[in-house]
Amino acid sequence: MMIYPELFKALESARWNMESDIPWDQFDATQLSDEQAQTIKMNAITEWAALPATEMFLRDNRHDSDFSAFMSVWFYEEQKHSLVLMEYLRRFRPDLLPTEAELHAVRFEFDEAPALETLMLHFCGEIRLNHWYRRAAQWHTEPVIKAIYETIARDEARHGGAYLQYMKRAIGQTGDAARSAFAKIGVLMASARRTAQALHPTNLHVNKDLFPNDTVQSRLPHPGWLERWLDEQINFDGIWENKVVDRILHNLSILFGKQFASVQELNRYRKELVKRLEQSSEVAGDSVRNQVYPA
Repeated sequence: MMIYPELFKALESARWNMESDIPWDQFDATQLSDEQAQTIKMNAITEWAALPATEMFLRDNRHDSDFSAFMSVWFYEEQKHSLVLMEYLRRFRPDLLPTEAELHAVRFEFDEAPALETLMLHFCGEIRLNHWYRRAAQWHTEPVIKAIYETIARDEARHGGAYLQYMKRAIGQTGDAARSAFAKIGVLMASARRTAQALHPTNLHVNKDLFPNDTVQSRLPHPGWLERWLDEQINFDGIWENKVVDRILHNLSILFGKQFASVQELNRYRKELVKRLEQSSEVAGDSVRNQVYPA
């Protein structure tokens, strides 16, 4: 049974209207600093990168019309995030409205990658972005942008839930191969405290021919803004990072039917999966050899 039709209904029922559901009339210019407004511009451009991400998803999932159809909803809602942030700037800080050239700079080709690993990467990215935006809503002091960040944070959570449904389907179809792909990326994305960079799809290298300018963030007007936004502005500290890790581990625990209290436990399970896959591959190889070279 296809997943897209029910996802469409669920996301359609939760859809918000840019004109009537955003409290534009509550804008308070005294509560918006230049520093805050600059970060809104950077987030608007970052959200525009749903465009190349969608092109990647459609290319790498040609075999999967169900998931590709879901991209129509995901792409629409992600581009709407960029649009509502730009509408805020158009109304209240038109001097900071991104140019078409600045938006187009983040549209570039991503290298092909395993579809299941990419699926898990974006599932984790939605969890992380939900928490980033919730924290941004707390940091901002201007009422309208606070409401906007709260609104799009809820969208990101719903998108994570949609990706999770496709992950469940993948396990039903390919078993340990899917579990191994999800566990591998889960370990990576839940290990942000061990890395110097923010672990989100827009901050990872995706085109070796363009390296080092092959992350979405590297192509923004201020490439280093993300770390400053997280560390110095919205103060995405260890407490908030732990919330992200907990959500990733919680969802994988449910998905795999095993309890993971730490990234280390997930990594041990990942190694078990790798060993199981290697053993099953060896058994399959022996079976083929026995058919080709009968005793």
